[in-house]
Amino acid sequence: MSKLDFSHYSRQLSLDYDDDTTVEDATYPDFLVKLLTDDLDFHNHTGNYATHNFHSFQAKFPPQLPSKFILSLTQEGDVVLDPMMGSGTTVLEAFLTGRRALGFDIDPLAVKIAKVKTTSTKPNELMQYCKLILKKARNQVENEKNFLEKELSRRWESKSKEFIDYWFAIPTQLELLALLLQIEEIRDERIRTFFELAFSAIIITKSGGVSLAFDLAHTRPHKAKLVIDKHGMVILGEELQRNNSPRLNFLTKKLRSPIDEFEKRCIQNINGLIRSPSGKFDPEIKFGDAQNLPLENASVDLIVTSPPYASNAIDYMRAHKFSLIWFGYSIEDLGFRRKEYIGGEDTTSTEFEELPGATSTVVSELSDLDEKRGKVLCRYYSEMKRTLEEMHRVLRPNKAAIVVVGNSIMRGIDTQTQNCLAEIGQAIGFEVPKIGIRRLDRNKRMLPAGSTVNTSSQIQQRRHGEYVIAFYKA
Repeated sequence: MSKLDFSHYSRQLSLDYDDDTTVEDATYPDFLVKLLTDDLDFHNHTGNYATHNFHSFQAKFPPQLPSKFILSLTQEGDVVLDPMMGSGTTVLEAFLTGRRALGFDIDPLAVKIAKVKTTSTKPNELMQYCKLILKKARNQVENEKNFLEKELSRRWESKSKEFIDYWFAIPTQLELLALLLQIEEIRDERIRTFFELAFSAIIITKSGGVSLAFDLAHTRPHKAKLVIDKHGMVILGEELQRNNSPRLNFLTKKLRSPIDEFEKRCIQNINGLIRSPSGKFDPEIKFGDAQNLPLENASVDLIVTSPPYASNAIDYMRAHKFSLIWFGYSIEDLGFRRKEYIGGEDTTSTEFEELPGATSTVVSELSDLDEKRGKVLCRYYSEMKRTLEEMHRVLRPNKAAIVVVGNSIMRGIDTQTQNCLAEIGQAIGFEVPKIGIRRLDRNKRMLPAGSTVNTSSQIQQRRHGEYVIAFYKA
């Protein structure tokens, strides 16, 4: 592959600034360069404060990252937008610092997570509901098993039921359904959504939660081969146990009671609730497409966001459907939704955009090797072009969009995501003062890659780092 020259995206500071420099002391582009020259790793910082740890989410950035730009580039009352908000990290940080937070996402679970994390609810009231849910659910499992079994048999259409039967043991299904039935009876949407999120959080974890899955952080979850229920009985894989496979420990899953796990999660989340200080602005969190934002021109003071990887390198829906299916989404519907995600692999109805020179070259070189993968990459950059156009439209003049991206390797070719997005942004009217680099903390972030870095592997090095692009609107 030819070496493309993107070196002009490394602007030098025109003046010397110290750590106390503010945006008022410098030109806006120069101040962006200063911010992106700082340490962006935040490895020694915790991200578990406030409501940030309410629910697992793949590849979310540390809250200190958006907070750095929010505090440095905006004032209280300014509008901060994340058009691809994921778990709502930017939205929550903007809310906590007195900004007007706007967040959009097309993932229904992301919207639910962000809403709960930024909603103030009385802890005592939630605890009362929690105790009632647990009491009724336990009673139902003990005394109304026949009713629960009938409800399981009729609640989903065949494909969705097949998915549930494959990934959830029957005893687990009964307890989950008992919890869900009690949650559904809650009329107050804020309270009901809080408990729906706690319900989802016991399913979607790095270990696969109460399902039979391992690796829900990975692209393809794997099913346990040997399953032991909460009473110590083998309910799947007796033959494997008899053969005493040397890999047995890596294939075994001991089921935990969903009701017990739900109780732990509720208590944890209730203890982490935030109180909304007087004068704070309620966040606006909605289902929405970053390529077509329902916002007025020049209405936003700062954007901080992190788009998906190219080619579904991190497939959020593969994990999210494990809980969304319990909330009434069918497998078929979730499959359709997955195709709409930026970075998807279906190109049959894609509207391709004209891409600038170097980006077009990257796409062409991949297409020469693999035409299908080339179209997938072209789709990604086309979608990101439309997304960047929307960012440019809604930003006020002399403001910036901070975009955190990970690189992708497709058929051995470096997609140069950070450089291509910078070029696309420049072509539509942005200036790109600098692209910063941050190293990922593998112990804290859910990502589909190994926990150790092979320094001789360029692919591993890229997966263990990401880029922070500053797009400036003059």
